[in-house]
Amino acid sequence: MHESGTTDGAAFLARCKAFEGREVDALVAPDPVNQAMIRHWVEAIGDTNPVYTDPEAAAASVHGEIIAPAVMLQAWTMPGLRGTARGPGDTNPQSQLLNLLDDAGFVGVVATDSEQEYARMLHLGDRITARSVIDEVSAEKRTALGVGHFITTRIDYTAADGELVGTQRWRILKFRPGTGRGTVNPPVAAEPEPEPEPPRRMPRPRPGTTLDNLFFFEGAMERRLLIQRCAACQVLRHPPQPRCDRCGAYDWDTVEACGRGTVYSFVVNHYPQVPAFDYPLPIGLIELEEGTRLVAQIVDCPIEEIAVGMAVEVTWLDDDPDLVVPAFRPAGSGS
Repeated sequence: MHESGTTDGAAFLARCKAFEGREVDALVAPDPVNQAMIRHWVEAIGDTNPVYTDPEAAAASVHGEIIAPAVMLQAWTMPGLRGTARGPGDTNPQSQLLNLLDDAGFVGVVATDSEQEYARMLHLGDRITARSVIDEVSAEKRTALGVGHFITTRIDYTAADGELVGTQRWRILKFRPGTGRGTVNPPVAAEPEPEPEPPRRMPRPRPGTTLDNLFFFEGAMERRLLIQRCAACQVLRHPPQPRCDRCGAYDWDTVEACGRGTVYSFVVNHYPQVPAFDYPLPIGLIELEEGTRLVAQIVDCPIEEIAVGMAVEVTWLDDDPDLVVPAFRPAGSGS
């Protein structure tokens, strides 16, 4: 990373650093620590520790009662999806600092890291308050994302009686888009530049492959729609997995699907939009004749004509030389 040492940069940095040590509006948890939120959290995360949900197990533990997962600390005071947006007249010091950086062109933002320390476990009924202080504004740095400033906020979490229960240090980077590595000081062309080529379509996002599903994508490269089959009980399964749900066997092989099926259900995606796709984007849950179902794009069919139960057949999307994926079109519409 590179630090800027310009006079203007120093003056601007001084304005930013004037916010260091200033307290941000406190956030009081809208609800006390409660069993319902804890249960939703651990089920979403997959944490099966009984001290979070089982009163008997919790009573027999070193804690003596139900506790909340420590990493839920921030969740109790988060404002939710409809949190108040900051504006130019906001008197909150943190909002004023962010507005100052926005006005200077540092409109990009990314969270970089978060550190938490826990003073004690939280119990049912605790009412948490988060008190934040702007801890540090860094000098201007040059990063891969762009030139910007790191802002570190220290958040102290206290119980209703003022007891400190935890501390968090939260760091973000406010940066100027388009100033990252590879975009600063581009070389000057010695000759007039040629006419710009039409913008190239972004490649389709690559699938996450494992030893269990790699066969599916290798088969697609050969225009073969493969289904995983248990070698012991012969049951077909999709998506691929290492172990058979029916008999528990780990050995498996594959069979090639005929490529025919019906639309079991579908959605039409409008947002968020990824540059690799055209929108509206119809996505179907296709039930194959073999009995398994898979999610795939529906093509060559007006959206208003897509219907549950519509007969479809596989086709292949091969715009990328190193990726082929199955899609489905109305049966009989192929050449």
